[in-house]
Amino acid sequence: MTAFAVPANLAARAAADPQSGIRDWIAGLPSVITEQAQRWDLTVGVPFQPGGQTCWVAPATDAWGRDLVLKVAWRHSEAAHEAAGLRAWNGNGAIRVYDQWSDEHTSALLLERCIPGTALSGDNPESEQDIIVAGLLRRLWQIPEHGHPFRTLQQMCASWADEFELDLARTPGQLDPGLAHAGIELFRALPAEAGDPALLCTDLHAGNVLAARREPWLLIDPKPYVGDRTYDALQHMLNCSERLARNPRRFARRMAGLLGLDAERLELWLFARCVQEGINDPALWHVAQQLAPS
Repeated sequence: MTAFAVPANLAARAAADPQSGIRDWIAGLPSVITEQAQRWDLTVGVPFQPGGQTCWVAPATDAWGRDLVLKVAWRHSEAAHEAAGLRAWNGNGAIRVYDQWSDEHTSALLLERCIPGTALSGDNPESEQDIIVAGLLRRLWQIPEHGHPFRTLQQMCASWADEFELDLARTPGQLDPGLAHAGIELFRALPAEAGDPALLCTDLHAGNVLAARREPWLLIDPKPYVGDRTYDALQHMLNCSERLARNPRRFARRMAGLLGLDAERLELWLFARCVQEGINDPALWHVAQQLAPS
């Protein structure tokens, strides 16, 4: 294995977060990566840059010459069922997972490598990104098998709503209280109304879609939950910040059409999510004001 390096985003997270224990986790990464390389008989390269905030990810080759990826992650709740989700999709629009290992603080995944691996967010116009993201989502939405391990979208939204209300209490006056209350109540209510819940990615955007040989584009880094399909359009839309700020209703109608969703429900979800995120992002608060139900 080449000399150990910490990807830029992981290093930045550690620098900004001295209390969580992530610095100690990073200090132990070289031995963990060596153990995984021995476990799976891998030759591991230098990590991808700038990388993620909670994981160390690098190209690898096994004894049979397969092009793989080793992903070693600091365990956190949102990504708890990444491997289970990838196994459920079984390569249908998503990368394949070949093996996994975990302990109390760390999870390691042996994954399919996308070649050339360029992100959809690169030089592709957003109108093209819309079509590709929508096509992937429609393939990923499957009914989970009985006894599946996935948490519900309602659980996730309730947790995020609780965090929002604590933050709002610490910074009173930052947001219009009436609009904040309406948005976060909707954020709690919408997941309970899903009539046909499906397995969701919850974090599908153009930065998490890579060019590959097996298929033109494949999803990476899912955060699987089960719930309302309409929610799954949101992260892509939030990442298209200029278009979202310019005309969020038009954007919602476009994505709803591509995804076969109800446009009014997508607008409600977008309003609620922009309120929930707006406490830390004033630009999204302005979008929420445009979308506020009359």
